[in-house]
Amino acid sequence: MDSLHKLLFTSLLLLAAAVDDTLADAMVTGTVFCDQCKDGQRSLFDYPLYGVKVAVACADGNGQVTMWKEETTNWFGNYAMRFDGSPDLSGCYAQVSGSGQGSTGCGTSAGPGRGLRLMFKMFDMEIYTVDSLLSQPAQPMAFCPRSTNPQPGPVAPPRPPTVKLPPMPPMPFLEASACSYQNWTMPEYKCYWKLVGPDTKVAVAFGVIAARRYGTDMTLWEGLRGRGDLYMTLLREGITALLNSYNSLQFAYHTLGVIEHMNWALIGSPRQALLVALRFKRANSGIGNVRCNFTPCK
Repeated sequence: MDSLHKLLFTSLLLLAAAVDDTLADAMVTGTVFCDQCKDGQRSLFDYPLYGVKVAVACADGNGQVTMWKEETTNWFGNYAMRFDGSPDLSGCYAQVSGSGQGSTGCGTSAGPGRGLRLMFKMFDMEIYTVDSLLSQPAQPMAFCPRSTNPQPGPVAPPRPPTVKLPPMPPMPFLEASACSYQNWTMPEYKCYWKLVGPDTKVAVAFGVIAARRYGTDMTLWEGLRGRGDLYMTLLREGITALLNSYNSLQFAYHTLGVIEHMNWALIGSPRQALLVALRFKRANSGIGNVRCNFTPCK
């Protein structure tokens, strides 16, 4: 069974456990970030935006808007819209439609709209996800790397040939990698536990909100073996995402984002916890061509 089938099977189990009486509706979820460097993509300098208005619009074949809905992001930059009746949203798109109280200095212009992707459909319930939306300030922040457009200079005489140096050794932290919880529990990969260890407490890694749910004695190693319960599955995938964020700079979530989404899920409804668990599961399974870069420890 490949990773895609495993992800689908896990999603079905989570949904069946968390939803007893599901209404026919569709849900769209996503996150808005402040693109501080105005480079048009997510980077380490960007942060989630609170209070930003996001619109989902659908158009017919003539380009006329047939459906429009607007929602405001929460403290973690997340938004969620519900559409009754499970309409087909595959041709719709989401875009930042207005600045809010939390977007001070970062609401001058909005990034491009993003299409909706159907994550799964079951029991007349559809969940769509949207790639990160961006809102930009008037000028890049002073700490951002500056693009250089070198001016043509005087013609220099040819230099003698340089000595070709051996290639630099690979730097795993800079490579894209996403590993499942099964990988993180294998003895041959324990050397990849660096910033936290198997005995680190869940309460230390995720904070007070997690301590209230899971107690102060549970370790990350114990959490990685959690299953059979929605919130234990959320913890397992959250720990895996946290470890992946430490291991790879190009992981789908940065470390702070993992902790924020985890806390948001714990203080929200079971449906919100389900959505976050599924997102973590998808990121840990690899998005696109991202694979696990683990090699057995020496």
